[in-house]
Amino acid sequence: MKLLELDGNNLTLEQAVRAIRDNIPVGLTREARKRVQHSRTQIDAAVRDRKMIYGVTTGFGALSNVVVSQEDARRLQTNVLMSHAAGVGIPFEEEVVRMTMLLMANSKAKGYSGLRLETVNTLLAMLNQGVVPVVPQQGSVGASGDLAPMAHLSLVLIGRGKATYQGEVLDGAEALRRAGIEPVTLAEGEGLALINGTQVMTALGALTLCRGLKLAKIVDIAAAMSLEVLLGTNTQFHKRIHHIRPHPGQIDTASNMRKITDGSEIISSHKDCDQIQDAYSLRCVPQVHGATRDTLNHVRRVLETEMNSATENPLVFENGQVLSGGNFHGQPVALVMDFMTIALAELANISERRIERMVNPNLSGLPSFLIEGGGLNSGFMIAQYTAAALVSENKAWAHPASVDSIPTSANKEDHVSMGTIGARKAAHVAGNVKHVAAIELLCGAQAMDLFTNLKPGQGTLAAYERLRQQVTHMDTDRELHPDIETVARLIDNDEILDAVEKVTGPLL
Repeated sequence: MKLLELDGNNLTLEQAVRAIRDNIPVGLTREARKRVQHSRTQIDAAVRDRKMIYGVTTGFGALSNVVVSQEDARRLQTNVLMSHAAGVGIPFEEEVVRMTMLLMANSKAKGYSGLRLETVNTLLAMLNQGVVPVVPQQGSVGASGDLAPMAHLSLVLIGRGKATYQGEVLDGAEALRRAGIEPVTLAEGEGLALINGTQVMTALGALTLCRGLKLAKIVDIAAAMSLEVLLGTNTQFHKRIHHIRPHPGQIDTASNMRKITDGSEIISSHKDCDQIQDAYSLRCVPQVHGATRDTLNHVRRVLETEMNSATENPLVFENGQVLSGGNFHGQPVALVMDFMTIALAELANISERRIERMVNPNLSGLPSFLIEGGGLNSGFMIAQYTAAALVSENKAWAHPASVDSIPTSANKEDHVSMGTIGARKAAHVAGNVKHVAAIELLCGAQAMDLFTNLKPGQGTLAAYERLRQQVTHMDTDRELHPDIETVARLIDNDEILDAVEKVTGPLL
């Protein structure tokens, strides 16, 4: 993909993430440019005819009944950006801001915002040339979308605010100058059109979803390794079991587990033992991991719909009709952000239980805390503590943000979504899941070293070998933090997943 052309209707999660991560240039299709220009002509005509239009010739929110003179209508748009840029806290990562810019442009490509093509092109120029606004994370209640963060982002378009360019934080005007981009002078209605929308919560949600989909595969790999070293059976992954409870995620997870453990001499060595059933954290991997998969696929459907939606207010239609509605409300995104947070937290919950089984000699039959010389050496004792701490932290983060609502704007906005808070929580939990998975993989590899005469499954072996290229077996106690972070990087860089899929084929 040499160029991503946005039409406002067909952007996928994969296209968006690839464009942001591979720095693929982004533009508008010819039809989208025409729609944007036509939408603007409707606003220009309404201004000439002195029509009363929310946010164009009136104030905002609780001030929507205040009519603004034609002379002040343009100043009003600059004022709305400055007054709404009231966010606080650490800035969003650049990847999140760039994804937000991409989703803004795709929404404007639908042609319902009333923005000038010049303004959309400037937004795309910033994205393509690496001018990244500095956007504080806190301040959005997800009411009229993401007002505060979108205002911080949009200030850079007019040469205000702060932006990062080539690794340096600069005033917005200087960042534009160095990139050779002319700042925009806003026309009637453009300030409001820029800040109304759900693109911040959607961008962060989309990037977290992408991480979550990969984490689901990583946790399958970790579970397969744990299953083998705990002498579990792969009978519970038999196709017949899952096709009579045909949840797609459950079927896919069982398929992954069969692929990863295929050819395991460890499992084959004890198929006639007297152990009838495995613990739930092993036996119910398809049911638990699979339910998370199904949730993530539901989140994808909602987010891809939102990515291709018009969420401004007012909306400018083809026939000149300008309608004020509530498409900016973040509720659809807010609910699935909470659902995704809960679903990801469950991956860590069950992973920590498998970690506990490996380090506990009463459950595993392995040396205490997976190390010889217990007492002198603590082994992976505290690694399990860390996993438990992260799981407990996730339980607090998983409390839904969307059940809260605090009225704003003099009670005009009397129900808000808290969608951006939900998205931030989901991202935090995804980071915790990654570290819990890293600990499970470390414990599994340590235990695997005890099975030197038996070959593990094809996928399990590939994961073990890739991990052992970076982290050695622990004979005596050492600092575990570097090992955990090393495996976390292998997860982030897809190195473990790629190694496994090289031998198993694509995991589902």
